[in-house]
Amino acid sequence: MSLLQGKVAIITGGNSGIGKATAALFAREGAQVVITGRRQDVLDTAVRDIGNGSIGICGDVGVLAFNKRLADEVRDRFGAVDIYMANAGVINLSRSEEVTEEDYDKHFSINTRGVFFGVQTIAPLIREGGTIIATSSLAATKVLQQHTVYAGSKAALAAFARNWALEFKDRRIRVNVLTPGPVETEILGKLGVSEADRPAFDSHMANLIPAGRMGRPEELAEAALFLAAKGSFVNGTELMVDGGMSLS
Repeated sequence: MSLLQGKVAIITGGNSGIGKATAALFAREGAQVVITGRRQDVLDTAVRDIGNGSIGICGDVGVLAFNKRLADEVRDRFGAVDIYMANAGVINLSRSEEVTEEDYDKHFSINTRGVFFGVQTIAPLIREGGTIIATSSLAATKVLQQHTVYAGSKAALAAFARNWALEFKDRRIRVNVLTPGPVETEILGKLGVSEADRPAFDSHMANLIPAGRMGRPEELAEAALFLAAKGSFVNGTELMVDGGMSLS
């Protein structure tokens, strides 16, 4: 029997990268998957790629009205939720003196505010025994160049998760943080790593990561599946999936 048969899973930022890989895996494991994203065209493509009856709802998790609309649509369609993965995030690398107010606000709106109010809004729909997963980053605990604002916006998630694990204990809802290291996703292009620069970049990262390479989105998806379906005694903690980079 599939691990998530009959479950309903919401994955924010499920239109690309780790979120999309997780949505595809959850769908293959039998879940009814609902993904979100801010761009309708990218969201539509992801829904087609994921298949298995997946659904896309377009909007920005940093906007409270969107979280309310998401909750209403999921309630109307499915009645309840079993898994909520707060995965949507943005990153723009800058030295602190170069960070603008707009850039700061964008990071905290999506990466922090979006997670908190997403959970606040969706939690009433989560069935007893359900699970919440928040996607953080190695940058939250390891100092990386030009990551200051991004790191700050992600660091709050571990504190959220520990508190929620206790707040939701009477409903047996587990809350954990998935913490990736560098992963081969589309975001590398957004950070300015061109195809021509990729060999040198990959070689540099391999020297920093004990595993000798960056992670793949599918590997993070497997970790998310563990937290959602197999880690029944894992609660209020962080799962580091970073190839050992946190050790170096």
